[in-house]
Amino acid sequence: MCPLSRRTDGTRRSERCLGGTVRLRVEFTTEPFDLDEAPAHAVVARQVVETAGLDAVDVGPFGNTAEGGADAVLTAVDAVLRRTLESGATRISLQLNVISEGAE
Repeated sequence: MCPLSRRTDGTRRSERCLGGTVRLRVEFTTEPFDLDEAPAHAVVARQVVETAGLDAVDVGPFGNTAEGGADAVLTAVDAVLRRTLESGATRISLQLNVISEGAE
């Protein structure tokens, strides 16, 4: 299996070496938790994934899940990491899975 490749300009693309499209699922949580009120970093994380054009977005109090094409998911992950840290997150737990590969 080939890794996600890069275009000549250095940007990622969602094609494997054989030309298929890669779909990813990301699951993440941000901390610290506050059960009384959503912390700013949690609100920011929700905004990022809900506006990123991802599929099957599920936002909850103890974790968030979203799926989509590799480019969209990787872009959203970058934004979640940067923006939640800027908003006070002290820990971000993240899992990223390849959920399908196929021809375009």
